[in-house]
Amino acid sequence: MNTLPAFDHIPTVTEVDQIAALSDPVIRNLQITQCYHELAGVMTARTGISANWCTFATWASKQAGQTIRKEDLARMFENIAFSAQAEQDITASAQALGSKHSQAAIQQSVAETLNPLAAFDRASEAVGRGNKKVYEEIGREFARFYAMCLNDSAFSAESITRFCETLRPGEPPDGQQYLRQAFSRYYQSFFESDAKTRAELILLANIEIGYHEQTRLQPEIAEAMNAAFVNRRQIRSRLLQRLFPYNGWLVWTRLFFMRLFGQRSRFDEMLDALVTEMRRRARLLITEYMMTIELPPDLRLRLGEDVVGEFPGSLQQLVLPDLCALMEKIDPTPNSTGKTGAVDWSALHDRLHFIVDMFRCYHESSDLFEPPFTAAQVMALKAGRRPDGRL
Repeated sequence: MNTLPAFDHIPTVTEVDQIAALSDPVIRNLQITQCYHELAGVMTARTGISANWCTFATWASKQAGQTIRKEDLARMFENIAFSAQAEQDITASAQALGSKHSQAAIQQSVAETLNPLAAFDRASEAVGRGNKKVYEEIGREFARFYAMCLNDSAFSAESITRFCETLRPGEPPDGQQYLRQAFSRYYQSFFESDAKTRAELILLANIEIGYHEQTRLQPEIAEAMNAAFVNRRQIRSRLLQRLFPYNGWLVWTRLFFMRLFGQRSRFDEMLDALVTEMRRRARLLITEYMMTIELPPDLRLRLGEDVVGEFPGSLQQLVLPDLCALMEKIDPTPNSTGKTGAVDWSALHDRLHFIVDMFRCYHESSDLFEPPFTAAQVMALKAGRRPDGRL
């Protein structure tokens, strides 16, 4: 028989607000991840081993933390260098324009100006904002839901209506209709005696919150995925200032007239090639960091590939009308994990297809309720310190 860790602490709305208000994105993310874990565990007292939205949010937030902290990126980029031929070509083209710098100095200026770590700074900032944005809305609603409805011993339409009345009507990103529906499903599941119906109610609630969450996150996800697309004109301007500090205006004038008459300098050609290569490398690494999620005990899902796993018995055939209607809307491969890999993670429909099947496959996995951090790490992060060890 599956057993769960003991969940004694129920996060309050005040605690959620305090965590969301933290200014340090790294500490805030760590505390958000731990709070999601605690929020996820609370519901098991009423539903048993059924993954709720916070269960998956725990591991998604932990994965986001890697991007926010930019772990190992400096080391990764140290091992990536432009080709010797590219370095020689950019040096020769700059010196042909009149740069007095040595080959080593020119190459250093190019490397510093085209540093792909700047792209990760932008991705990290976008992911951090998204992590906070979702938590301060949805995490807060879970805490409020528990405070108002968790301990009801009998179904009370008045109780759940009172909770939902503060949620805004309408579709996301501005409306919260899907949150209203989802928390009503969770509440109904507390009093549902049929195990299959209860499982489908919780899955439907998870998907509805996921739909709301992903719609709300669309700007931040697109920004993070596109962080590698730097402004070529800005790069060109900064590099010209570094390579031609004294006669820059002459170089600018020469390049201007060349473009005016439909000519391109060798310097511009080489710079374009280097910017394109830098974008490609940064995009690959951003994708590697953002398009994976690790689930316990040792599963690493690649979001660009089909979901690995099988639907549990209770969810192999779906019958709940509202659930079937929503699945028809967002799952183009019904009752199959085939073709779930997201071709473009910045595309909402691609993300939802993967997420829906992930929710369904791991709905009954007790491993998802394992702690994301050790006890010592929890003590440190709750004290506002970055814990030691692997996070």
